Amino acid sequence: MSGGGGGGEGMSGVGGMSEGGSMSEGGSMSEGGSEGGGMSRAGGEAGGLSGVRALSGRPVGELTLEAVRRGEIGLEDLRIHPETLEWQAAVAEQHANPQLAENLRRAAELTLLGDQEVLAIYAALRPGRATPVELNALAESLAERGLPRCAALVAEAAEVYARRGLSA
Repeated sequence: MSGGGGGGEGMSGVGGMSEGGSMSEGGSMSEGGSEGGGMSRAGGEAGGLSGVRALSGRPVGELTLEAVRRGEIGLEDLRIHPETLEWQAAVAEQHANPQLAENLRRAAELTLLGDQEVLAIYAALRPGRATPVELNALAESLAERGLPRCAALVAEAAEVYARRGLSA
């Protein structure tokens, strides 16, 4: 992924999620899914990653070392797809972790932006780097471009930073 979803939390893998299947304790699958780590959409391919794709739309199963050597893999093939982050958010919610779910959903929104813009947002959110007016303008810009969760976080930061004397 090009940036972070805030909060510094991450997920290295998600145990057992399947389209049309259900999650059971311990990450096992039911109704045609695979068992173990990774995500699967019913009837999955080896490794349980059927349906998971890169930001480019390329299926994860096509991301091989051989494809890299042939020069077939680009940067968009190495970035996470927002749908995958949404799947992870759903799993986080199922396991009573709403904060992680919200972070993952913000991360999904951030996939719409380029790396430099994500870094600029990160820099603006550091205490003492932006005024409340600048943060509110950034929040408005994000909302206008279809990133409502990120916009809400930035607007909240503007208010909290101003109240606590952490603004530029």
